[in-house]
Amino acid sequence: MPRPKKPRCVSRLPNCTYFKPAGIPIYELEEVVLEVEEMEALRLKDLLGWEQVHCAVQMGVSRPTFQRILVQARRKIAEVLTFGKSLRIEGGTYNLDKNRPACPNCQFLLELESSSCPNCDGRQKRPERVE
Repeated sequence: MPRPKKPRCVSRLPNCTYFKPAGIPIYELEEVVLEVEEMEALRLKDLLGWEQVHCAVQMGVSRPTFQRILVQARRKIAEVLTFGKSLRIEGGTYNLDKNRPACPNCQFLLELESSSCPNCDGRQKRPERVE
């Protein structure tokens, strides 16, 4: 029996959770499900352009685990685009992490004791935590 998945840290949920090709009725389409943590991996690496080690720290996983999440997400996106399938973003094993302070420059979630951002090397003081 495999070990249970450790929840990944996700900083935000996607605004839109369903995509489909134009002009094809939804009932004719096959659906691919992209998990929330896979979407977060794509956002951090491909949209924000962070290094994998920083992405892994942000999500609370090892770098090899982050790589596996990213490869799986990219494969699903390629499948959707290549074969004209619909995409639903839902599910997965994640924790929504809203209580950690974020870097004012790059929005990297900081550790509570951190005084500088490991992602952008900003030497700014961490923002005060609002409760």
